[in-house]
Amino acid sequence: MPSDAPLALIGVGDSAVYRREVLASIAARHPVVAVDRAVPAWARPYLTRTIRADLADTAAVTAAVGKYAIDHAVGGVLTYMEHHVQTAAVLARQLGLRGSSPQSMAACRDKAVSRRLMAEHQVPSARSVQASTPESAAAFADLMGYPVIVKPRSMAGSAGVIRADSAAAVREAFDEADRASVMGLHHYGAAGVLVEEYLDGPEISVETAVLGPDRVRILAVTRKLPPPPGTTQEYGHLVDARDPLLSDPGLIQVIEGAVAAHGITLGVLCIEVKLTPDAGPRIVEVNGRLGGDLLPSLVRRAMGIELAQVAADLATGVVPRLRPVLQRAAAIEFAYPRISGTLQHLSARPGFEQLPGLERLVLTHTPGAHVSAPPHATLADRLAHWVVLGSSADDCRTRLTQAADLLDVQIAPHAHTPACTT
Repeated sequence: MPSDAPLALIGVGDSAVYRREVLASIAARHPVVAVDRAVPAWARPYLTRTIRADLADTAAVTAAVGKYAIDHAVGGVLTYMEHHVQTAAVLARQLGLRGSSPQSMAACRDKAVSRRLMAEHQVPSARSVQASTPESAAAFADLMGYPVIVKPRSMAGSAGVIRADSAAAVREAFDEADRASVMGLHHYGAAGVLVEEYLDGPEISVETAVLGPDRVRILAVTRKLPPPPGTTQEYGHLVDARDPLLSDPGLIQVIEGAVAAHGITLGVLCIEVKLTPDAGPRIVEVNGRLGGDLLPSLVRRAMGIELAQVAADLATGVVPRLRPVLQRAAAIEFAYPRISGTLQHLSARPGFEQLPGLERLVLTHTPGAHVSAPPHATLADRLAHWVVLGSSADDCRTRLTQAADLLDVQIAPHAHTPACTT
């Protein structure tokens, strides 16, 4: 049974669209004390208390919660935000609570350190080197062989991640990766740009529970919808409770190796993997927190596993519920602008509620907003998303396509761009 001692949640997040379900899931099983500079109105019904602190200052966070803990019990520490995984680990260590080490979470945040650890432990990953200038990035790429991936050292959500097929493209990509940011993450990680070996093949994420040292359990496999050529943005995800990769020995071995290489001993992770045709599964990134993009919602709808509750249970010493209770599929897709410009009109066509299997269709922009098309788009440029359910992955793919036809989008391009609409 859950403990009565509240869970200290580091960071609530601004977006009710992407955060509400996760917070509601945690609060349904544990009392929650939020640690944040300010808490949005949508989150307050799920909280028992708020501790105010500047989340960019780890010392301020540990001091504020430490002062609270003098007179109040704290059952565990958790964050679902990329920004705060290291701070949460530091706080848990200071309070003597369960969690992975701060060093392991720092390695997840720093892609250069993560690649080095996986190379040292012979975990299949990508060759990677940090470049200090556009010219050195191009020189590394020439030695590595094209195509390459140029990416920021400490971002998330595919911000600044660019495929480059020539030295000139690498130099341009370096500048974009160097200034890229999303959700303010540039305040929470090491600066720098990496040039990496391009890994071909479909991409998945593996929603993974680490129950203790050397106790790794794959809970779900998320198939990423392939993006259009020329972009690395996330276009959508699909979870199938019957996915054969759930029990694939090669994938299990790679995931266990990645967890061990980073020294992670507890928590729920989102580990991104490329299924290369020649070398099998290779690690793209190890995220020391729940997956974003409503992945916990997809897993709950497809399998009946509450990833957020599993993470909270592990943090508080409660035995988590890991067994699937559903056998179906769920998927999400995101709409990006096809051209950059000013959004003039965005709506769902009448009758969209009648589409079989459509769980939701959410518009995430309003007319008048400036939006950027891929490859320069970020998460903030998404126009809408829709979630569908089905008895199989094929059902979901069909319904995603049908839902995409329900959007009506008009964008006024910049003066130098030919006039058109999406």
